[in-house]
Amino acid sequence: MEPGRRERCHGSGPTEAALDDDELVTRVRAGDREAYDALVARHTSSAYRTAVLLGAGPDAEDVVQEAFVKAYRKLSRYRGEASFRSWLLAIVANETRNLHRTRTRRDGLTLRAAADPVATVTADDGLDAVLAAERRAALVEALRRLPGRDREVIVCRYLLDLGEDETVTVLGLPRGTVKSRTHRALAKLRALLDREVAHRG
Repeated sequence: MEPGRRERCHGSGPTEAALDDDELVTRVRAGDREAYDALVARHTSSAYRTAVLLGAGPDAEDVVQEAFVKAYRKLSRYRGEASFRSWLLAIVANETRNLHRTRTRRDGLTLRAAADPVATVTADDGLDAVLAAERRAALVEALRRLPGRDREVIVCRYLLDLGEDETVTVLGLPRGTVKSRTHRALAKLRALLDREVAHRG
């Protein structure tokens, strides 16, 4: 990057950080590429987490990159009816589904990648850390066993902490379907966790 360009980026950073997503989108549409860089920086973490939790696994980075490219190309279609974040995550979800369709093998470790890495437990960590790791492992295993559409709604509502409106946008489902599917998926998840606890004794 040219030194002058770097200085302009550095100088515009605080201003862009203070802008909301809609203002940044307006700037991008006016030809400001740095405004899109600010959107990318702001939403990369949630986009990546979404891709991993929905099953992209080791391909999550590729999914996120492709989603940002498509979002840029489709920005003229963004009407602001939903937040830019949920609109973007809907593209991430679609890209992840496309990956599932073309993938020839299932990756059983995808949800494990979404969980926090289990650090080596030291004496200082104590029993609480061990129990927390076991609970997390049980949850990840139960999520892995859920059907894909049930896992998607649980991931959106509880692991990504999306509101109902955002979940509707991300999954492209009617509100009633999101509500009923969430209720059924939670019941299935509880049953799986109960069986897991009973199995461990």
